[in-house]
Amino acid sequence: MSIKYKSTRGSDVNTTFKNAVLMGLTSDGGLLVPMEIPSIPKDWRSWASMSFQELALHVISCFVKEDEISRHDLKGIIDKSYLNFRNSATTPVIQMNDGTYMLELFHGPTYSFKDVALQFLGNLFEHILSEKTGDDARLTILGATSGDTGSSAIHAVRGKKGIECFILYPHNAVSDVQRRQMTTVSDENIHCMAIKGTFDDAQAIVKELNMDKKFKSENRLGAVNSINWARILAQIVYYFYAYFRVDEEKVSFSVPTGNFGDILAGFYAKRMGLPIDRLVCATNENNILEVFFCIGQYRRQNVVRTNTPSMDIGVSSNFERFLYHMCDTYHVKRLMETFERTSTMEVDNDLLKKCQDEMDAISVDATQRMDVIKRYFESDGYILDPHTSVGVGAAVHGPTICLGTAHWGKFPCPFSNKIPLDLERLFALEERENIVENNTTVVKEFILRESENNRL
Repeated sequence: MSIKYKSTRGSDVNTTFKNAVLMGLTSDGGLLVPMEIPSIPKDWRSWASMSFQELALHVISCFVKEDEISRHDLKGIIDKSYLNFRNSATTPVIQMNDGTYMLELFHGPTYSFKDVALQFLGNLFEHILSEKTGDDARLTILGATSGDTGSSAIHAVRGKKGIECFILYPHNAVSDVQRRQMTTVSDENIHCMAIKGTFDDAQAIVKELNMDKKFKSENRLGAVNSINWARILAQIVYYFYAYFRVDEEKVSFSVPTGNFGDILAGFYAKRMGLPIDRLVCATNENNILEVFFCIGQYRRQNVVRTNTPSMDIGVSSNFERFLYHMCDTYHVKRLMETFERTSTMEVDNDLLKKCQDEMDAISVDATQRMDVIKRYFESDGYILDPHTSVGVGAAVHGPTICLGTAHWGKFPCPFSNKIPLDLERLFALEERENIVENNTTVVKEFILRESENNRL
């Protein structure tokens, strides 16, 4: 039987995988988590020679069995999801001259690691909706993005039947390429909304609308950002794939971290049995996570804008899932309610020690990022994007795989202005951007109006 899901705060017990995919936030404001984490089979090392698609089928099948999606259909969804990646390996691993391994996750359609999960999620949405009729076959996607999630989500669901997609992002706080990857998509089911505020403001609006039970039910609200469990599930795959590409018995992973989804996938891979030594949560100046792993205080910060905009996040949504696995539903509910009321929570020494045993957290500032980018350009002729440089800068000693989260061409680069042709072409296309107030009611009215217009 497939794994079932429950809220980090106690509700929605025994939710199916398909319902988890469509649900997004739970009715009590929590996030869905698997009620058990499956162990990899004893013969898992036989997976080493598999292609990325073959490996994805085996890893995802640990969670999703024939009672929900047939293996034949699941294989079809996976194969379709990675047809348009520019590298035949999908997520290749290369070794730098200093011995560091780079897991390149940016070979999808929007040059971001988020494509790996969102291409899968888009096709998964389509498959699940195809089995439904009437209003049940309709889905309104609502997501907040600090840069890359939005474009990856848009390119995953553009033109798909029964899906309306609304993406919120902070006005003038994403790169030109990131914005244009969203606003130049002309499909009528795509709606780009620049919020006059921060990413955290946009994320708060998404959460508030998900908590509006009437609005959520009537509009069949779903999620594409990393609060959607299927995204975390798809990201687990490349931890296994990367492990098999290096000749090491045990490796560490250094992960540029904003909303905590990417490193959470590594945590699940380790819990399944993958021989991971350390998980390094690499942050920029917005270091709420570093502070927590250091002293056990999780405290909302004012967001500092940096040259790593996808990590300019004051609150990491997926951190709640991690806390759940470190303690229990009762404590998570109490901690998160305290945080939502006071913008601060503090854990005791025993819980902090459990968290520290699982991962480290290190921040890398702008000067350090530039030093890392310059060093690898001079030593390897290899250009890192600013976000990836955070992970490289935070890498621990010993065999380490750094997650290359985006192509450098999406951001200003001092070493080259020859960006990929796909990205260059964006600047000749017309943009469709809706600049809106940082107000939940305004966003709700926009969604209702645009959805109604598209149904006429």
